Amino acid sequence: MPITLFFWSIKKGNKAVNKLLSIYWKISLLFFISLLLLISKYQYALLITNISTLLMTVSVWFWNDINDELREYKFSDSLATTTKIWRWTVTFISINFLIQSLQNFNCFSFINSEACAIWLQPSSNLYIFIKNLFNFFFGANFTQPIAKFLGLFLLLIYTLGLIQWSIIKLPKNGRNSCFSKNGRN
Repeated sequence: MPITLFFWSIKKGNKAVNKLLSIYWKISLLFFISLLLLISKYQYALLITNISTLLMTVSVWFWNDINDELREYKFSDSLATTTKIWRWTVTFISINFLIQSLQNFNCFSFINSEACAIWLQPSSNLYIFIKNLFNFFFGANFTQPIAKFLGLFLLLIYTLGLIQWSIIKLPKNGRNSCFSKNGRN
């Protein structure tokens, strides 16, 4: 859905939705990183997955200028209405994911236990896909230690980028996404 909205916003020239989705894609990279960590059965992978879904939800509601812009559109504007529906869907999915993961609270730090096998199943399917892709492109095996290294390395880079954004850009721009070239508030 987000990729469809992204291309639709480019076609319609809607800068607010385009900026919202480009921010969403940057934030949702953490979810992919958490899947790599789940593949490697890293102890705190489920915690990182929950943090990523929380950040994805916050990222679609955080920006005052985008919220104001979307509020101005009428219900008949299909792109804005679909974007609003998508934002609420992301919110409800994240809340549902958080509630389900809190029911298995021990899995936040002991993902390798038998009770947590359900959380590793989606990453197992991704592991098979990446393993075949890795073998096809590089002629090498994609293993759990490689997934752990990539996941932890990408998590480090992501964390540094998030710290940089929170120290430099957030104080400067606040909750303004600056989607307009004029820096509209």
